[in-house]
Amino acid sequence: MPTASKNPTGSYDRDKSADPAGLGRRHILIADQFNNRVVEITASGDIVWHFGRGPNDISPRSIIGVNDAERIGDGLTLMAGTGAPAGTEPLCPNGCADNRVMIVDHDGRIVWRYGHFGATGSGPDTLNTPVQATYLPNRHVLITDQVNERIIEVTHGKRIVWQYGVTGNAGSGPNQLNNPNAAELLENGHILISDENNNRAIEVTHTSPSTIVRTFTAHGTLSGVAFASRLPDGHTLITDSNNNRIVEVDDGDNIVWQYATNTPSGSNANPLPTRAVRLRNGTTMISDQFNDRVLIVDKAGKTLVQYGTLNVPGYNTDDVNTQMNAPYDAKVIGDFTGLTPPSRDHDHDGDDDR
Repeated sequence: MPTASKNPTGSYDRDKSADPAGLGRRHILIADQFNNRVVEITASGDIVWHFGRGPNDISPRSIIGVNDAERIGDGLTLMAGTGAPAGTEPLCPNGCADNRVMIVDHDGRIVWRYGHFGATGSGPDTLNTPVQATYLPNRHVLITDQVNERIIEVTHGKRIVWQYGVTGNAGSGPNQLNNPNAAELLENGHILISDENNNRAIEVTHTSPSTIVRTFTAHGTLSGVAFASRLPDGHTLITDSNNNRIVEVDDGDNIVWQYATNTPSGSNANPLPTRAVRLRNGTTMISDQFNDRVLIVDKAGKTLVQYGTLNVPGYNTDDVNTQMNAPYDAKVIGDFTGLTPPSRDHDHDGDDDR
């Protein structure tokens, strides 16, 4: 019997007793970017937890233009407040900064923070458009500080102990990045960086100085690398944003699988997908940003489930089945490749910036 069918709005009507993507009881964490919130949902799309007050709230109690969220322990969520660019937030038409990477508990209390709300900089405890953060096994946080053109590793005490990229200087040479969009710690100890405007993913040593050990460009076809992760078989999954596709490349940089997100009828011509993660069962979860949806597809490219309405932004406090606004990141909690395994270390200082 059918488990999910499209309704006239391009979203899906679900039999909530069914589970077409095989998620079981696992929940999904979504960075609902221009709704200024992070939501945790069930497999059927119901919202069970959120941080942020929704669209048109640009206070520190929201997370403005959130691009990234990761569950790092029981009830703790790491998230990056990127800020809203000009034209995306009615209350600040020229754009508004957030510039915080935060750990938030289940009650919405900020228990750790790097960067200050509304403050932009490159000095101690300041950021300029942080787009992604990863919690490391040593309790440090790896932050992609995009406009500062760097990846920084920050201690619990807010000290930078490692950096790749020259602060404020874009480039493509050694120790240079151009608008980096993500960074991940690999099992071999290296760092995999999505070097967006250099149209590449690079694997660098986690040393000072660092060296590039591998570069992935899908033989020069990538444009706007938004995210990259290493798969268990050694392949690399890359979100090729400007080409509106997800690609999987082997060690030889050959494309072995790809999926385009702009092919459905009614799609945004350039939805600029921002995140793809491979789940344990071999399916791929995709944040299809300006198509306003998150979807899970199988190896054959069949859509198993979709959250949000294709190319129709919106806001709903109960579920995300029909309404999101440019979701930038989505992960099944406890089931995503390429990221450091979730930590259960809860030892964080309180912070009143909320």
